[in-house]
Amino acid sequence: MCQSGASNATSNLSLFSRAVDGGITGPSWFPPLPSLSLSLSLPLSPSHLLLISLFTFNYFCVWARRANMDSLGLCILLMLLCFQWTTAPAAEEITWTYTGLVGQTEWSEYFPDCAGNAQSPVEVVTTQTKYDPSLLPLTPLGYSQHGNKPFAMYNNGHTAVIELPEWMGLGGLPWLYTAVQMHLHWGSGGPSHGGGEHTVNGMSADAELHVVHYNSELYPNMSKAMTQSDGLAVLGILIVTGEETNLAFNNILNYLGRIRHADQKVFIPAFDVQTLLPEDLGRYFRYNGSLTTPPCHQSVTWTLFNERIQISPAQLLKLETILYSSKAEGPDRMLLQDNYRTTQPLNHRVVFASFSAESGRELTSGEVTAIVIGVMCGCVGLSVIIRFIVKTIRSTSSWDVLPSSRPAPMSRMKEPEEEKKQDMALNSTCEAGKKEEPSPSPQTDP
Repeated sequence: MCQSGASNATSNLSLFSRAVDGGITGPSWFPPLPSLSLSLSLPLSPSHLLLISLFTFNYFCVWARRANMDSLGLCILLMLLCFQWTTAPAAEEITWTYTGLVGQTEWSEYFPDCAGNAQSPVEVVTTQTKYDPSLLPLTPLGYSQHGNKPFAMYNNGHTAVIELPEWMGLGGLPWLYTAVQMHLHWGSGGPSHGGGEHTVNGMSADAELHVVHYNSELYPNMSKAMTQSDGLAVLGILIVTGEETNLAFNNILNYLGRIRHADQKVFIPAFDVQTLLPEDLGRYFRYNGSLTTPPCHQSVTWTLFNERIQISPAQLLKLETILYSSKAEGPDRMLLQDNYRTTQPLNHRVVFASFSAESGRELTSGEVTAIVIGVMCGCVGLSVIIRFIVKTIRSTSSWDVLPSSRPAPMSRMKEPEEEKKQDMALNSTCEAGKKEEPSPSPQTDP
């Protein structure tokens, strides 16, 4: 994708470096060059090349005058040399990185579009998105019809790229887009340490898959389309870690060991690309942006799916630790990690959503677990309360509802009956006594 250094300037700098190191010398009176160390592997910006050119031009002009040489011809030659040096190197010849030399903060010095006002990735705040009912579910075309021809996969020093056959495409957009390739972005710290490029409500995924398409209705190829505002369409799939292994991703991960170093390439068995996508293709975010790597052309219609896909922690670890950004013959091995760009300002762009913002927030697994536990606890508590209320009602009011079935309190019934019987017995005794008492006989006088 990118070559190291500026090819036009490298040969000239080699000559200059030899002079600096003493490889090119003049007569005994030749003025010594100041001590200077150059690293020719570094890509030089136009300002750097201009300084070197002016220094060399002045030095050799002094040399020519002291040597009584035809300084006019030499100066003309050096002027042409300066013109060649001050010409900016071609963008495709710059070796850019994410965190090292020519890192993200320096991309715009070599790739002007990287300083544009419609860059990607961005942060999506679901409450600030605009619902657009005209956004229909996307339709992958031929994703499952992979054929028998193997896919080419290679390490370009920045990521693992899988080339896709031209019969794969994307429907549901104003034009027909043809698939070109897909690639991945990841971090270095394992789960929950970031690695995805887009963020949603401040949350970063562990990795991110991009499927790149070009507008085949308007442009003949990817190279022509990538510089046009409506040239590309990229699907963004956020990847998080879960308990289960994602078998679809093993179609890629199982062969990464064959492209461990930059510029290595392998052919892998064709597989169903649609198995890498979320099941719900109707809920997504849409905005106009750019490529997330140099040259950062602002030519991408982005579709970021709301649903995330899951891979296991072991799969994420393999992705983060198996590839190198350095070549096999290089002296130092550099792991290919943290190959994601930081989020860029929206600059008044609008992020549209195919669903309403109220339901747009994707809950994390922890939040889902908390909600489930809360609902279960609430149900248990509610059932206990209902049971207690029902039991209380039955114990206090059932006898009023069914009075005939309520037995009479025996202790209270017996007391008045016994008292009544005692009174009756006493009265009868008294009456009997009165009847048996003899009446006094009249006494007569003798």
